Amino acid sequence: MFRKTIIFFFFVAMPAITMSHVATAYDIKPKTPDTGFSGKIKPDILGLSTEQDAAKTKDIVEAYFKGRQGVKPNVQQQTFVNTAVTFVPSMSFDLPASAKESGENIAAAFSSPASANKTFMLTRTITFAPDQQPLKADLLKQLTDKYGVATLIGDQHVYYFYRKGKVVSVGQKYKPDTALEALDKPVNPKAAVALNDAKGKGSCVAAVKRIGTLDKTLAALRSEASDANCEAALSITLSSGGTADRVGKAEFMLADFKRITSAATIDDDAIAAAKSEQIKAPTGSAPKL
Repeated sequence: MFRKTIIFFFFVAMPAITMSHVATAYDIKPKTPDTGFSGKIKPDILGLSTEQDAAKTKDIVEAYFKGRQGVKPNVQQQTFVNTAVTFVPSMSFDLPASAKESGENIAAAFSSPASANKTFMLTRTITFAPDQQPLKADLLKQLTDKYGVATLIGDQHVYYFYRKGKVVSVGQKYKPDTALEALDKPVNPKAAVALNDAKGKGSCVAAVKRIGTLDKTLAALRSEASDANCEAALSITLSSGGTADRVGKAEFMLADFKRITSAATIDDDAIAAAKSEQIKAPTGSAPKL
């Protein structure tokens, strides 16, 4: 996961994508990677989506947490191969829960400057304080109002899978009462299998579960993303709270599988090009005076 514990005082500046004289012989020309969220379907989490790059994402998250005490950020910085270009591959902002205040963690992962430093994965986790736990029915209604009818509900998960710019349907036409009933039951196995490809592979449900356990890098996620029989996914986990009808923790995960595979290809090509243009320092010495 992205979670770290570094004290944050909101004057910390965003590490910009920079280039010094050392890397001037190699010019990165960003290419925007493909996305599984096409057409009018562009789901977001608090206004965050795969449309944004690292700088814009940080601006939105900082604005969201402004004025709230105890926020702990971790903004990573990385150098692009053998160049002097630096960029942000991931970030997280964590507000620990207390007895009277809900905790929250927002995290994001980004591609390299070669693929425009675009978001390919977002997560948001809310740990509700005991006296702030919402009703499951209310949260399910909010999810439907914001994202539409889910592809699949079960095992405390609400799944939205995307393909060709649309939410994939497997015939589960959830109503408010049936959605609530389905939430705490096992996922309908026939509906889950219907998400697989013609050979019975590419389970979208399995892909979402597996990428949640992997490092949030293109290299680590590429295989799962390319095998999944969907182009993107939004998964919301609603864990029970103090009573069975309330939510103790809500976990959101937005993953753009198509972007992961596309950005990985772009980045690989750019890395190979950068390595082939090793920048050597001058070997001459000062003349004798």
